[in-house]
Amino acid sequence: MKVRKSLRSLKAKPGAQVVSRRGVTFVINRKNPRFKARQG
Repeated sequence: MKVRKSLRSLKAKPGAQVVSRRGVTFVINRKNPRFKARQG
C-alpha cells in the first residue's frame, strides 16, 4: 500500500473505491490491487 498526499489520480482508475475508515481515506481497487493507497 502506498501513502500519497493526493488520491485524485488513483480515484480515476477503473475499479477504484474510495473508503473512509476511522478518519483515514483509503483507495481500494479489487480489479488491480497495485493501486491500493492511503492518504497522509
